[in-house]
Amino acid sequence: MTAKEMRLVYRDFLAEHGSANEKLAVLEADLSSSMATNKLPEQYGKRYVNVGIMEAEMMGVAAGLSVLGYKPYIHTFGPFASRRVFDQVFLSLGYAQLDATIVGSDAGVSAEMNGGTHMPFEDMGLMRLIPQATVYEVSDDIQFKAVLEQTLDSKGLKYIRTIRKAPQRLYTEDQDFSNGYCKLREGSDVTIVASGIMVAEAIKAADALAEQGISAGLVDLFRIKPIAEDLRAILSGKPVITAENHNQSGGLGSAITEFFSEDSTTPVRRIGVHERFGQVGQQAYLMKEYGLTAENITQETQDFLGK
Repeated sequence: MTAKEMRLVYRDFLAEHGSANEKLAVLEADLSSSMATNKLPEQYGKRYVNVGIMEAEMMGVAAGLSVLGYKPYIHTFGPFASRRVFDQVFLSLGYAQLDATIVGSDAGVSAEMNGGTHMPFEDMGLMRLIPQATVYEVSDDIQFKAVLEQTLDSKGLKYIRTIRKAPQRLYTEDQDFSNGYCKLREGSDVTIVASGIMVAEAIKAADALAEQGISAGLVDLFRIKPIAEDLRAILSGKPVITAENHNQSGGLGSAITEFFSEDSTTPVRRIGVHERFGQVGQQAYLMKEYGLTAENITQETQDFLGK
């Protein structure tokens, strides 16, 4: 089945719950058409606020709405949802212990032709620094919908990292997303832990490794913070490869190495962007340029295992 565009998942979630829950509020920063929320003002009325190109102001408005008992859903491109507004998010939402869900779209290389200024390789790292924040990176449309549904009942600051276009469909409607990760394959030699668009690449890599006699397990870690404690038993005792469409520092790879910092039996190698800024290009080209393809995962795994 063809996957739904991620931006349509977001719009339809808000449309579905907006009438039944009068405390939901939607905030945009001049990207309503980009995220397909431009028809929602008809349903939400004054609960829909397009602040224009004032992302820091948007976080302040969200904080005010949260104080008044509303549940704000905030969207802008990933770099503007994180590094541009970090102080406002940290103080007005995080430090104040308020409830808000921030959706940062066009994650990493999926920003494509918008280029380096719009290409976030650091957003998860920033959001992970905020005490008690919850950080997600979703890999397909079914998972995105499930995570959005979870935010309805959870409190505090949430950050969801996503692409806007249609992903590769990975899951069925009956998949359980309650643990913050999905164990997709068993493997006796190594485990690949991936998130976002890198999960589909990791599946291809696991297939290629199997043809070479290497048994690779695969985990989609879509909740980067907090990591479920029971994941430790799944990963412990054999090498782990992490793969992310993000800087090697601060994101998924850092989270896993910190998770196993006192466990010498679980070596970790990180695949991600290393000391590079973003640039203009189509996604397929950029994935090769930054070493984010299935071939890169396959080669790094072989090197790591000495095979």
